[in-house]
Amino acid sequence: MIQRAIALFSLALVALLPFAPAQAQAPKEVVIGILYPLSGPVAQVGIDSVNAVKMAVEIINSGGSTLNLPLGKTAGLPGLGGAKIRLVIVDHQGKPDVGQTEAERLITQEKVHALYGAYFSSVTATASQVAERYGMPYLNAESSSPGLTERGFKWFFRTSPHDGHFSVAMFDFMKDLEKRRGVKIKTLGIMHEDTLFGVDSAKVQEELAKKYGYEVAVKMAYRAKTTSLDAEVGKLKAANPDVFLPTSYTSDAFLFVKTAKNLDYNPKMLIAQNAGWTDPTFLTEMGKDAEGHITRAPFALDMADKKPMITPINELFKKMKDNPGGRDISDVPARAFTGFIVLADAINRAKSVNPEEIRKALAATNMPPEQLIMPWSGVKFDEKGQNTGVRAILQQVQKGKYATIYPFELAAADVIYPLTPWKDRK
Repeated sequence: MIQRAIALFSLALVALLPFAPAQAQAPKEVVIGILYPLSGPVAQVGIDSVNAVKMAVEIINSGGSTLNLPLGKTAGLPGLGGAKIRLVIVDHQGKPDVGQTEAERLITQEKVHALYGAYFSSVTATASQVAERYGMPYLNAESSSPGLTERGFKWFFRTSPHDGHFSVAMFDFMKDLEKRRGVKIKTLGIMHEDTLFGVDSAKVQEELAKKYGYEVAVKMAYRAKTTSLDAEVGKLKAANPDVFLPTSYTSDAFLFVKTAKNLDYNPKMLIAQNAGWTDPTFLTEMGKDAEGHITRAPFALDMADKKPMITPINELFKKMKDNPGGRDISDVPARAFTGFIVLADAINRAKSVNPEEIRKALAATNMPPEQLIMPWSGVKFDEKGQNTGVRAILQQVQKGKYATIYPFELAAADVIYPLTPWKDRK
C-alpha cells in the first residue's frame, strides 16, 4: 500500500509539473549590436566611441568598480544572475544603406538583444527603422537630428540632446553675450551639409533666428564630403554675417577652415553644431587655425570639479588598448559611454533579454545626475523616447584646448570675442 501510494503521488506530481510556473533561465551572456563608422573620414569618432563602449563593458563584466555607476560593483549583470555582456561590432561606413543591412543582420543572424549606435543621424534613421520593424530595443547616444524622436517609434530611445536643445543653447548664449559685453548681434550666416543632420539643424536654426529676432543674411546647403567650399565661403564673405553657424562633419569642417584662411574670411564669431568641430582629430589637424571657434557639446573635461567621476573615467579611457596615443575622452565617446551604461542598466532591471521587458525598463529609466559624467539633471525618457534631463553647453578652442564658456555659471574660461583676423594670428 505504501509503495502504491508513493507511485500515485509521483504520478500526480508529474501531472502537475506542466502547470507549475516556468522559471526563466537567466542567459549566460547578453549580446548587444554596436553600429559605428569605423572607416572613412570620421573613423576616429567611431573608433573612440567603440572604445568607450568597450570600457563600459569591462567595468560591468569585471566588477569591483568603486565608481558611482549603477553597475560595476559586482561582475556581470546581477539582475540576470551575473550574465556578461558581449558586443557584436559593425562598421556602417557612414552609409545609411549599410547601416540598414547591418542592423537586419545583427537582429536575424547575430541574434542580438538590443542595438546601439550609430553617430550619423542618417544611419541611425535607417537602422532604427529596422529595429522598429522587428520589435528590437534601440538606444542612441549621439545622433542629434530632432526628427529621430518624432516618428512615433516605440522601440527607439535617445539619451543625449538633439539639435533643438543645442541650438537653443547657442541662441541663448548670443542673447546673454549681448547683455554681458554690450554688443549687438544682428545677422547670421547658416551653412550646412545636405544629409539629415545638416538639413534638420539648419531648419531649427532658421526658426530660432526668427524667434530671437536675428536676420539670416545667408543660408546655404552644400553636398556632404564636398571637395570645394570656395563658392560658399565667398558668399559668406560677401554677406559678412555677425555670427556664422556651420553644421559639418569632419572632412567638411577641415575644408571650411582651410578655405576660410585661403580666402581671408573672418567671421566675428563662429558657433559650430558639434560633429567635425569636436572630432578628436580636429584640434591636432587644424592647430592654431581653430583658435576661438565655438562648438556646442554635452560634455567637457574641464567640468571635472563639478562632476568628479569625469577624472577616473578619463584615466580609464586613456589606458584602453585601442587608444595607443592615450587621448582624453571627448564629447562623442563620453556620450557613447553614458548611453551604454543606461542601456545595460535597463537590461539589468528588466531581469530578462525579452525585448518587451527591456523596452519597458528603458521607458522606466530614472538615472540620477550623480551617476553621470554629463552635466545633465539625469536620464528620464519622455513618451517619444527622448531624454528630458539633457543640458547643452558651449565650448571654445582656447590655447589649443576646449574650454567651457557657457552657461556662464559653469564656465571655466571667459569668451574670446571677436575672433582674431587671419592677418593678426601668430
